[in-house]
Parts: sequence; C-alpha cells; structure tokens
Amino acid sequence: MIKHVVMWKLKDEKSKKTKFENAKLIKSRLENLQNIISEIKYIEVGINLENFENNHDVVLISEFESLTALEIYQKHESHLEVSKFVKSITELRTAVDFEF
Repeated sequence: MIKHVVMWKLKDEKSKKTKFENAKLIKSRLENLQNIISEIKYIEVGINLENFENNHDVVLISEFESLTALEIYQKHESHLEVSKFVKSITELRTAVDFEF
C-alpha cells in the first residue's frame, strides 16, 4: 500500500474568496475524486485551524494499492482538473509518498 500525503500553503487572495473558502473548495473537490477514480482506496482532506498561521493551510492524506495506482490517479483527467485549480491558488506544495 502507498500513502500519498500533500500539504499546501494557499496564496493570500486578493479576489472574492478567502483562504478558508478556497480551502473548503479544495477539500470538496479532492474528496469528490473518490467517487470518480476507483484507484483511491482512502482519502481525507484537512483544513488548518485558523489560529496557527505558520502551518500549511490544507493537507491531503490518501491511500493506493500500488505506485501504479497512484500514477493512474495522478494522470486521471478529473485529478488534473482539480490540480489545475489548486495550483492557481497555491504558493507552496509539499508532498511525500511512502509504503506502509
């Protein structure tokens, strides 16, 4: 099994949406991928508590049967759409993949 963990720091938006509103959109869109991409065995998205400013804003914890399954997920059209949105509002991304 592969655990895929990603954390994002969101940009301070000058648009109509706050970091927290964008974090909720990321959470919803990522969690919805479980209904679309069968390779996802587990997915959880957390939003940082607002009183810890130096932390990342959003974390994704997901699980896959294999590296091949993770690669299928990463190349899936629906994931790429979510990824494009996330990249547009992110200033920093950190990730780790490991076997468990």
